[in-house]
Amino acid sequence: MKRFLKRHANRITGTLTGFDRVLFRGTLRSISYQNGMDIFLSSQHVLYKDFASFAQKISDRLKTHAESMAQRLKRPLVYVASSKESKETIARTIMEKDGITDGLICILSCVEPCQSFSIRRDQGTKHLVLTPQQRKCLHLYFYYMDREFGLMHLRLQTWLPMSIQICINGREWLARALDRAHITYERRDNCFTRIDDLPHAQQLLDRLSQRKWHRLFSVMARRVNPWLHGNDALNLHGYYWTVRQAEFATDVMFRDADSLHEYYPLFVRHAIDQFRSDDVLRFLGRRTNIRFNGEVRSDLTRRTEGVRVKHWVESNSIKMYDKPACGGRIETTINNPRQFKVRRHVRRHGNPVTAWVPMRKGVVDMRRLVQVCRTANERYLEALAVIGESSPSHKLLDSVSVPVTRNGRRYRALRPISPEDATIFQRVSGPAALLQGFRNKDIRSPLPGTEQQSPTERRKCTARTSRTLRLLCAHEVVYKVPQTNYYRITQRGQQIMTTSLRFRESNIALLAA
Repeated sequence: MKRFLKRHANRITGTLTGFDRVLFRGTLRSISYQNGMDIFLSSQHVLYKDFASFAQKISDRLKTHAESMAQRLKRPLVYVASSKESKETIARTIMEKDGITDGLICILSCVEPCQSFSIRRDQGTKHLVLTPQQRKCLHLYFYYMDREFGLMHLRLQTWLPMSIQICINGREWLARALDRAHITYERRDNCFTRIDDLPHAQQLLDRLSQRKWHRLFSVMARRVNPWLHGNDALNLHGYYWTVRQAEFATDVMFRDADSLHEYYPLFVRHAIDQFRSDDVLRFLGRRTNIRFNGEVRSDLTRRTEGVRVKHWVESNSIKMYDKPACGGRIETTINNPRQFKVRRHVRRHGNPVTAWVPMRKGVVDMRRLVQVCRTANERYLEALAVIGESSPSHKLLDSVSVPVTRNGRRYRALRPISPEDATIFQRVSGPAALLQGFRNKDIRSPLPGTEQQSPTERRKCTARTSRTLRLLCAHEVVYKVPQTNYYRITQRGQQIMTTSLRFRESNIALLAA
């Protein structure tokens, strides 16, 4: 990302990176699976034939508690007939109408799909059995104007197993934190167009990922679910909190709208034309080898408010879109964190070890989730760094099309448009090389005539590739990282390679027009 910021330093005032919209899910793990629900029903002395009446009793108390809560706080309880209606729009309308600035805004109820249980008769044994089932039930939405998080809501499922969702907005939280810190800013919708003390704002936003979420959400859950406290508490051990969906955004603040409108179409075209499947995989930290058998796709959508480019890797995505208030945004959305790794203590064969294992959805891995998202956004901006000032291609290509002398040794001229050198450029400027550098063996196989059939030929291939790397270093398109075997591309080299590769792929009819 540093290269991108340096390239556009005269057009960008800064960046702001942190959570945008985050959806948390609370699960009563003791009753969220079939065997757990069986044990729970046994502890409550409930027979299968009485399951429906028992579950209805649970549900009725949740509804009664919501009604009494609305009456006590003198707030409306509104039934929403269609699940497709925007609950947030309804809540905002009520908030503006009643002038609510703090506390409960309203409670909305709506019938929506949910994951629950039902009793079925087994055709083989003729016995009643408890089975998980996708069904519909009434959900309660508690909309709050919170002093810390602003407009937020809790969604409570009124049928067993009584799961909860909590949605917060990181930018809304930051706005209130800036107010408390007496830092002036300009904001339009969910985007900051100006912040007087941007480094301090970034420090504040970083604190959001370090919150003790379990303690905070447990208090909120007890407020809306009466079965967690009181004399009739069911001893369900509280909710286990996970991240169901996390949107982590990097806002690039341009000095004015004209600067954004000048370059954003170039960013869009480059993202659609140049970012291949392996690039998208690298942005999200996924392997590009044969072990990946999922789906990667990209999409360009034109809307009234702007143009959006979105890339999916299975259920996770990264997208770029422009804001009307002179801002661009790169946003990574994680729906399935198990596609990433986290280093933590585990037991292997009965022994405690520290290893890289799949990331959990629990809030305990929130810091690692932040690291994954932040890195993905930075990689995306780094890949866009090749877009800069327009200049004739000959100014770049002519500089490497002549022989050079380095340390008393003469090196041939590069041939950027030739198939041989273009093959080298294609490999060393790939997504893996841009992110972590490359070694001799990483670019050995695609070089012409480097098929490895014997140890002797392998040594010849290694030597030939070493000579190629020295040639690239002599022309200053790559450089060797000190005390390592890795090479990296220079900024000049990235411009030269991108220009030559795009020139080879250009339509001759368009060039001659």
